[in-house]
Amino acid sequence: MLVHLGISNFALIEHAEITPGQGLSIFSGETGAGKSIIINAINLILGARASADLIRTGADEATVEALFTLPENTGVQALLEDMGFPFDGELLVRRSIFREGRNKIFVNGVMATLAMLAKLGPVLVSISGQHEHQQLLRPDNHLYLLDDFAGLTADRQRYNAKLQTCRNLRRQAAETRSAVIEMEKREELNRYQFEEIEAASLAEDEEEELVRERRRLQNAGNLLKMSAETYHRLYERSDSILAQLAYCRKQLERGADLDPALAPLLDTLLEVDARLEDVAFALRDFQNTIPLEPERLTQVTDRLEQIHQLKRKYGRSIKDILLLRDTLAKVSEDLEQRRNEAARLKERADECMGELSLQAAELSELRRESARKMESQMEKELRMLHMEGTRFTVAFQAPTPLEGNPVEGTARNGHLPMDGLDQVEFLLAPNTGEGFRPLAKIASGGELSRIMLALKTLLAQSASVETVIFDEVDAGISGATAQIVGEKITALSRYHQIICITHLPQIASQGSSHFLVRKDLVGSRTQTSILPLDPESRVKEIARLLAGREITPHALAHAKEMLK
Repeated sequence: MLVHLGISNFALIEHAEITPGQGLSIFSGETGAGKSIIINAINLILGARASADLIRTGADEATVEALFTLPENTGVQALLEDMGFPFDGELLVRRSIFREGRNKIFVNGVMATLAMLAKLGPVLVSISGQHEHQQLLRPDNHLYLLDDFAGLTADRQRYNAKLQTCRNLRRQAAETRSAVIEMEKREELNRYQFEEIEAASLAEDEEEELVRERRRLQNAGNLLKMSAETYHRLYERSDSILAQLAYCRKQLERGADLDPALAPLLDTLLEVDARLEDVAFALRDFQNTIPLEPERLTQVTDRLEQIHQLKRKYGRSIKDILLLRDTLAKVSEDLEQRRNEAARLKERADECMGELSLQAAELSELRRESARKMESQMEKELRMLHMEGTRFTVAFQAPTPLEGNPVEGTARNGHLPMDGLDQVEFLLAPNTGEGFRPLAKIASGGELSRIMLALKTLLAQSASVETVIFDEVDAGISGATAQIVGEKITALSRYHQIICITHLPQIASQGSSHFLVRKDLVGSRTQTSILPLDPESRVKEIARLLAGREITPHALAHAKEMLK
């Protein structure tokens, strides 16, 4: 329940404090006095977008704050806890807007975002005005009103959540299947590439070894000639280096006998002689290892060419080619895994859609049962609102799910819609003997007001919102009908706190409290004030609503009678 509303520097209001009580609170005033400013201020508390144009001229900041008292263990309490706001039965929302476009929002003293406020607002206050009447003309909204009446809103939300899960599964299955198809298109090429690499039996260091072997084979003649000539010069010839070293050794041996100082030189010469002899024998053996095999050279050259072709196709080195081979082998394994995954996802999606189809059928059946009850109760309420003879029906535009079971085929194709199978529209036959037609084509403004009020009455006991605001719900009605509408609004106030902005005395006289919205010239500035009326002032305001500008004794007497 809204227990206090404070408005500062907002539009034409410099400062106003409003304390609506329980039951029905009436707001009335001259046309243009600023009654709509109150609605705009409350909309800010409910999370509406703000504009710097709403700030009172000469001020830099406009502020609206609202204090609510709420019962514990409600959806509001759970919502506040989810958002991290403290709650002890009272809820204070304060919002300030600034010239430069900034907003400051506090919920129970904790800073909040506009998105949080927009989520919180609808569970605090419901505003029923001309805009809501226009919404009633849109068939898209009728399904939600039927669900509210039937208590199926939570069922619809669970259905939509399940539908989103099913759609996600179908999307994942389709994406996985598409990936499988792409992999299958490449599978033959991958298999050919893998088999070609695998058949080559490559070794990582093979190319370097083959290059060295090919060079040796290509230069076998030169190597044989070099090693043979060098061997002969070192050892075989009569004037070989080793023969000359033998002569030198003998000379140094004689010299060492004569002078021991030559002994170290003799030792060195003996060591050189031994090392050169080893070289000579090694060259001799090396000649036996030189391959003079043209066939082997051809084999090595062909193998290197094969490696070069594989490198041109698959990588810059044998290591890269072998890595590609391993990758291709893994791709084949991945393909089989993706096939299995796609099959599992499709199975889960089909199972989900099957469950959802049953859920959709149950929801549709419950709606049809509730629609008959709604029709009966709406016609009863409309009769009480002086719309005797008016017939009301809820038309379903989709076939009954149980007839021919169209749900099953729809679910199989993945085309179950949001909100369920049903499209409904409220139809009206205002005169006896006439057929049903859409509200937009036959309902007048007054009839729309009464239809909306009848709906509010039906929804009152099940609705969780504490405060309901009627903004000129009396549009297009007068006289006895207005009296009935006032009584209906009063009856609603047994379930909700009702704030009603009206210009009809038949409605205004039924409030438990009454506020006057007045526009005055204060100095050189126009200013809107909101004043609580005492019993005497209230009689005058009801008389003004009855008589207009000139309040007559008869109007005053009539006003007193109405207030009784």
